[in-house]
Amino acid sequence: MSSVPPNMPPNTPPGSGAPPPFPPYDSKTQYRVYKEQQKAAWRAQRDAWKAQQQSMKANYMGVYGPRVPSIVGPVLLITVGIVALLVLTGHIAGGDFWVWYGKWWPVLLIGAGLALLGEWMLDMRREVPVRRSGSFAGIIITLAVLGLCASGWTHWGPGNWNWGDHDNDFFNSFGLPEHDNDQKLLSASIPGNASIEIDNPRGDVSITAGDGTIVEVQAQEVAYAGSDSEAKKIFDAEAPHLTVSGSSVLVKAEGNSSGRLNLSVSLPRSAKVTVNAGKGDVTAAGLGTGINVKAHGDVHLSSIAGVIEAHFSDGKHDFSAHDIQGDVISDGDLNDITFSEVKGKITQSGEILGDVHLESISGPIHMHTSVTDLQLAGLPGDLTLNSDDLRINQAKGQVRVSTHSKDVNLSEIYGDSVVEDRDGSISIEPAGSYAVDARNGKGDVELTLPPNASASVNVRTHNGEILSDYAFPSTEGQDKSAVFQIGSGGAKIVLNAENGDVHIKKGSPPPPAPPMTESRAPAAPEAPNAPHLKPSKALPAEPVTQ
Repeated sequence: MSSVPPNMPPNTPPGSGAPPPFPPYDSKTQYRVYKEQQKAAWRAQRDAWKAQQQSMKANYMGVYGPRVPSIVGPVLLITVGIVALLVLTGHIAGGDFWVWYGKWWPVLLIGAGLALLGEWMLDMRREVPVRRSGSFAGIIITLAVLGLCASGWTHWGPGNWNWGDHDNDFFNSFGLPEHDNDQKLLSASIPGNASIEIDNPRGDVSITAGDGTIVEVQAQEVAYAGSDSEAKKIFDAEAPHLTVSGSSVLVKAEGNSSGRLNLSVSLPRSAKVTVNAGKGDVTAAGLGTGINVKAHGDVHLSSIAGVIEAHFSDGKHDFSAHDIQGDVISDGDLNDITFSEVKGKITQSGEILGDVHLESISGPIHMHTSVTDLQLAGLPGDLTLNSDDLRINQAKGQVRVSTHSKDVNLSEIYGDSVVEDRDGSISIEPAGSYAVDARNGKGDVELTLPPNASASVNVRTHNGEILSDYAFPSTEGQDKSAVFQIGSGGAKIVLNAENGDVHIKKGSPPPPAPPMTESRAPAAPEAPNAPHLKPSKALPAEPVTQ
C-alpha cells in the first residue's frame, strides 16, 4: 500500500504528510504575459494581412501591369501655355480669344475624350495592359468652367452690349418692351473757340458743325421697361445735361443699364471737340479744329480740318475718315479701316482684324501690327491690306514693308522699295531706276523693271532658281548667286529668296508720276443700320447752367 496520501502530488516523497504550498499569485507578471500574447497575435495578424496584400498586388500586376501617366495632361498644359503666351505678346487679341473660346470650348472635351479613347485602344493591344492615371481631371474641370464663364460672358455680359447695333440690344433678350422719348432741345451760346466735351456712356453720338456760336443738343432716349412709369424713371436717370463754364462746355449723359441715349449735337465749326463714347457709334462732319475720340463702337468722320485722334479698345469696330485736312492718329485694335483724301500723315498702332483700304493720302503713312509694319512716304494711288495680301498701287517716295504670311504686291512705285517677308510671295514693279531690297524667308521674289532700267543686281537663292529676262552669269548647285549689271548700273538691287525662285522681268514703260489730287471727297456715308433721330417736336429749350 502506498505511503503517499491520496490527493497528493505524484512526486510527493513517501512519508510526507502534507503537500507543499503553491507560489503566491503575481498580478503584474500575469498582465505582462497577457500583453505579450496580445502583441504576438497582432503581429501575426499584420504579417498575414501584408502577405495577403502582396499576393493580391502580384496577381493584379500580372493582369494589368504598372500605372502609366496619360499624355492628355501634358498636352493640355502645353496648349494652355502657348495660348497664354500668344495673348500676352499681342499675337492674339485677348477679347477675341475669349469670344472664340466661349463658343468652341466643348471641342476641348471632345479632343480629350478622343485622346483617352485612343490610349485605351492602344493599351488593350498590349500583352499586359497598363493603367492610365487621371491626374489631369482637375485641368479639364477648370478649363470647362472657364469655357462656361466665357460663353456666358459672350452671350450675356457687358462685352456683348453693343449699343451701336440696335438689333442685338442686351435687354431685348428679356422681352421687355422698348420705350422711346425725345428729350427737350438743349441750347446755349458759347465762344467760337470753346472746348466741348461730349460724354455718353451708352448710345450713339452724331456731330455736325456750322457757322455761328450756338451749341444745340437733341437727345433720343430708349428704355427697356415693363411699364410707362418704369420707363419714365429710366428716361429721367439718363437725361443729358449741358453745362457751360466760360469757354468750357460739357455735354454729359448719365448712363443707365436699362436703356441708351442717342445724342445729336450741333456746334460751332471752330470748337475743339472731345468725345468719350462708351457703347455706341460716333459720326462727325464739318469740324474745323479736329476731334479727339475715345470709342467703343464704329467711328465715321468726314470733311474735317485739323488733327484727328482716335482710341479704340476691343477690335470689333470700324474706323473711316474721308476728306481730312490734317493728320489721322489712331491706336487700339480695329476691324476695318477706310481712309481717303487725307492731306496729313496717318499713324495706326494696334491689331487690325479686318480689311484696310487707303486711297489718295498726301502725307506719310505708318501702320504697325504684330504681323505687319508698313511705311510709305505718300500714296496718290491706293492700298489694300488683309489677312492674306498687301497690295499697293501708285506710291511716291520710299516704301518699307516688313510682314509674314502675306503676298506682297507693289506696283508703280516712284521711289525705293524695301520688303521683308516670309511664307508668302513678293512682287515689285518700280516705275523707274529706283533701289530695291527684297528678302523672302520662304517664297518667290519677282521684280519687273522698266525697259530702260539701269541697275547693279545682286541676287541669291537657296533651294530655288534664278530666272531673268536680262543676261546674267550661269549658276549651279543648291545655293545660287549672281552679280551682274543692267544698263549703266545705276540703282542698287538686292534680291534674296531663302526657299524660292527669283525672277527678274522686263516690263513696259511706266506711266508718268501721278500728282496728288486736291479734290474734295464726298461726305462719308452713314454707318450701316445707324438709327435716325426723330425730328424735334419743337419742345421748349431747357435752361442750361452757365
